[in-house]
Amino acid sequence: MSGVRRDGLRVVPLGGLGDIGRNMMVYETDDDMIVVDAGLMFPSEEMHGVDYIIPDVSYLEERRSKLRGWLITHGHEDHIGGLRFLLQRLPAPIYAARLPQGLIRLKLEEAGLLDVEQVTISAGSQINFGQLSAEFFPVAHSIPDAFGIALRTPVGLVVHTGDFKIDHTPVMGAPTDLNALARYGQEGVRLLLSDSTYADRPGHTMSEIVVGDALEQILLTAPGRVIIATFASQIARVQQIIDGAEVAGRTVFPTGRSMEKNIGMALELDYLSANERRIRDITEHRHVIDENAVIICTGAQGEPMSALSRMASGDHRDVTLKPGDTVVLSSTPIPGNEAAVNTTINNLFHRGVDVLYSGGGHEHVHVRGHAGQEELKTVIGLTRPQAFVPIHGEYRHLVMHSRLAVSMGVPEAACHIVLDGDALELTKDQSEVVDRVPASYVYVDGVNVGGVDHTVLRDRRRLAREGVVVVVVPIDHQTGELAGEIDLVAKGFVELDNSPTLRDAAVEHVAERLRRDPHPVEWHALENMLKRQISTFLYREARQRPMVIPVAVEV
Repeated sequence: MSGVRRDGLRVVPLGGLGDIGRNMMVYETDDDMIVVDAGLMFPSEEMHGVDYIIPDVSYLEERRSKLRGWLITHGHEDHIGGLRFLLQRLPAPIYAARLPQGLIRLKLEEAGLLDVEQVTISAGSQINFGQLSAEFFPVAHSIPDAFGIALRTPVGLVVHTGDFKIDHTPVMGAPTDLNALARYGQEGVRLLLSDSTYADRPGHTMSEIVVGDALEQILLTAPGRVIIATFASQIARVQQIIDGAEVAGRTVFPTGRSMEKNIGMALELDYLSANERRIRDITEHRHVIDENAVIICTGAQGEPMSALSRMASGDHRDVTLKPGDTVVLSSTPIPGNEAAVNTTINNLFHRGVDVLYSGGGHEHVHVRGHAGQEELKTVIGLTRPQAFVPIHGEYRHLVMHSRLAVSMGVPEAACHIVLDGDALELTKDQSEVVDRVPASYVYVDGVNVGGVDHTVLRDRRRLAREGVVVVVVPIDHQTGELAGEIDLVAKGFVELDNSPTLRDAAVEHVAERLRRDPHPVEWHALENMLKRQISTFLYREARQRPMVIPVAVEV
């Protein structure tokens, strides 16, 4: 695509617009480029074997000489989780506040990235990047040290809110800086990009302080152990649990690798405060009577290998659930995770424990970290933008947020519903989508980044749904002719396992086909013929299409 015009600004979302997660926004002039956030997304159930999904950064790689820095709004996985996979290919300094820098450092150490430059910012920090400069302003979210970013660009002031809500009594950190937003409005905002995650929710979001009160009551009144699942990065929520445990006289036992590491880091950086013996290793919890114990764990999103999921399935190394325990899911399901969360909740009920969760009559065990419609309107009213782009959300959220902006006086022609890969170009008086860039899903499968594509996932879904049949064909290594009995080996294809008659008929079907053409053939042609013959036969007889893999065995 053509370069950015000298007096212009290009805004390119590579993730986070049209779905929830893997947030990444590119701001580019003809000489300079910065990236705001580098998140990941967790896979859905049908993405078998996939650990994470990260943005496609081929657009950045083509322009790597212009990259000046990674600017991070806050420390949630959907905003920082992609960095460890991308920095080797796209090295640049990371600009973030202390807590997200601590969370990022843990991930980079795990990945063996020890020489990355990390620049710590605070409220009011101003950083120059050539034709771009960034000023950080605090916002309230469900994690401390969350910031929005005001960018001064060749086309004017651009305000990127990041994830936010307007909470005047945050548990930890500063409230959203409405004065800064008003100042930007007076200066003149060329473009506002604002969080749309809950643009479909009327009213205001409740304060985080409500959760602390609810958790404290649970810790005071529950008859046995309390197990609370939340995100490992929810440091403010962890502090609320610690505070409630102090009041209730309970000892806190973290479990789950990321939870343990994040709590250790937050204590080291003084983001958490706790009595010296209030937090203890999970292996010691058996020595504390049930009514004096609270366990903090990961798994509120139903992640299969998380601590809570292992407890629910009965295979956690240190914790065995029992009647009398109370389990609290202090989160709401991320879109796409509902089935996994419901499975975990059902498994917990099978264990005989009490389960408290938002949506199950216990709404105050979690409040969302994102603004409702009235808060979104407040930000639009304060900034009075000339143009508007809703960010962070599924398509319906973007549309509803755009409608709010129009109702607040932003011209409809200047409200752009852009999706991942849309290149929005702005001048001082115009804005339009000028092109599309690559912005597909990049799948992380173990140490393999990008090696899994839609064809691999299609094969995995087929294997999971209908199984596999291996056709073992003995071939004379000298003549290339069939040299024995054909065998079929099935995995996950129940009909063949349970029906010797069907197995024998399938073998005879292939053998008869080979007898009609006894001359040696090239293996590739024979392989294709066997796939076709077995697939057709099994579908006719069993109405299923397992994956068929012919294997030649030389004898």
